[in-house]
Amino acid sequence: MSKISIRFFDDREVRAVWDDTGSKWWFSVLDIIGVLRGEDNYEKNRNYWKYLKAKLKRENSQLGSTTTQFRFTAPDGKKRLANVLDYDGIIELAKNFPSKQANRFIEWFTNSDATVDGKSKSKAYALFDSSLFETIEIGTIRGLQQIHGYLFGGLYDFAGHIRTHNIAKDGFQFAIARFLPETLQKIEAMPESTFEEIAHKYVEMNIAHPFMEGNGRSTRIWLDLILKRNLKACVDWSRIDKKEYLSAMKMSVTDSVPIRMLLESALTDRISDREVFMKGIDYSYYYEQENNITEF
Repeated sequence: MSKISIRFFDDREVRAVWDDTGSKWWFSVLDIIGVLRGEDNYEKNRNYWKYLKAKLKRENSQLGSTTTQFRFTAPDGKKRLANVLDYDGIIELAKNFPSKQANRFIEWFTNSDATVDGKSKSKAYALFDSSLFETIEIGTIRGLQQIHGYLFGGLYDFAGHIRTHNIAKDGFQFAIARFLPETLQKIEAMPESTFEEIAHKYVEMNIAHPFMEGNGRSTRIWLDLILKRNLKACVDWSRIDKKEYLSAMKMSVTDSVPIRMLLESALTDRISDREVFMKGIDYSYYYEQENNITEF
C-alpha cells in the first residue's frame, strides 16, 4: 500500500490508506479514537480500542468484527499492522462513541472531501502520476501557472490566471496587482543554483502571491520541483510544524532566515518517493486551513 493520506481534525492526524482492490480509503481506528477522546498517547488509545472492540463484540455489533488491518508507521518509526475501518465503519464508530466531539467529527469527516480544498487535494495526489508532472516548466511563472491550473481547474474560474486585484492577509498587502507582471518577471529571473538562492526565490514568490487563492499549495510544489532539479532534494513537509512554518513565512517579509532554516532542516534526497510526496501534499493543505485572504 503506497497511497497514504493524512487529514487533520483539531490538529490531530487521521491517517488513511488506499485499497486498490476495493477502490476505497481505510482509516486508522487508533487515530479516530485519539481524535474522539482528545488523547495523543498511542498506548492509551490502543488499550481503549481493545476494551471498546471487546465490548462491541459482546453486544454483537458488526464494528467489533469488521475491522481489517493495513501497515502504518508507528511512533517508533516502524511499519506495523493496525486496525482500520472504511468510511461507513468510521461513521458508525463515531455515532456509537461516548464523546462530545463525535457530532462535530462526523460533520467534518463527511464533508471534508466535498469542499474545494478536498477536491483540489485529490487532484494534487494525482499529480504524482500525471504526465503533466514531467512537463511542468521548472522555476518559471508559466510552470507555477501550470501547477495552479491543475490543482484548481474546474474549482475556481481563475485557476492558472495571474490576479488583477489587490489582496491582503493579516494587514499585509501582497504585490500590487498592476505591477505584478513586472514583479513576476524579476522573480523568474532570480538565480536558483544554491539552496539559499532557491529559498530566496520562494520567499519572493510568496510575497508576490500571484493568484487570488491557492498560492501556498501551488508554490510549495513549485519549490520542490526547483530543489529536485538543481539540488536533487526536496522538502519533507511532514517534518515542519504548522505554527512554526506560518510564523516563519510571516517573518520572511523582513527576515528570511527562519524559513530558510526550517526548509533546510527538512530537506531529503527521497525525491521520487510517493509517500514523501503524498505526505507533503497533506501537510501543505493542512497549513492552509483557516487561512483567509482579503480582496480589496
